[in-house]
Amino acid sequence: MRSRRTAAVAVLLLAPLALAGCTSGKKGPSGGASSGSGAVSQGTNPLQNPDGTKPGLAPVTADADKKAGRDLINQVKTADPGPKTGYDRDQFGPAWTDNVDGVPMGHNSCGTRDDVLARDGKDVEHKDGSACVVTAMTIWDPYTGKTVQWTKQQPSKIQIDHVMPLSYDWQQGASKWDKAKRVQIANDPLNLIPADGSQNASKGDAGPASWLPANTGIHCSYAIRWAQVSLKYQLPVTPADKKTMLSLCGG
Repeated sequence: MRSRRTAAVAVLLLAPLALAGCTSGKKGPSGGASSGSGAVSQGTNPLQNPDGTKPGLAPVTADADKKAGRDLINQVKTADPGPKTGYDRDQFGPAWTDNVDGVPMGHNSCGTRDDVLARDGKDVEHKDGSACVVTAMTIWDPYTGKTVQWTKQQPSKIQIDHVMPLSYDWQQGASKWDKAKRVQIANDPLNLIPADGSQNASKGDAGPASWLPANTGIHCSYAIRWAQVSLKYQLPVTPADKKTMLSLCGG
């Protein structure tokens, strides 16, 4: 009986310590608050993320999902590209503006870049005194398939890729849009993926027929995301790009 009473007392004494450990705050190396710890997510199946508000770009591997991807891609219209004449990044508004209507995360008092980094990052840290400015995080980069430790001191290590590049948009019809619609596509989370800086630089304004991420595991996902953006903004892709997109999902 004495041994049982001793064990019970020990449990009661240890319980407050366990609770204290569960509620302790965590600070990152820069002193900013952390969003929590655990495995880094490899993103979301794009078919389950039609508005782009969920993290990343997970591989699509199931045959049923690949078929659903092909069905979506088949709805995309095609057209040969128009001239690049008149294109300028400024035609799509100030970079990463929060002053954008009609897209998720617009007018939330945080810039688009920080919104997307926070969406996809793990253990996100913010600048002291700011609920927006991301200074450090761990992120899974879908374009290389690698987990990256990123800090604001290495801004080019992770860049924000426009899935459908703005110059491509311009040539496929955005040159005829009003400015507000161009600001939308430039800041729509559906069209934005944080990715390896060198991958983003090598892509330029190329479509899927000319450039694909190094990580072959997300090629079908990448094609589906292209289709989602194309359909939302009623922008055609080139015939070669559509053919490639279908092939990436087994078509």
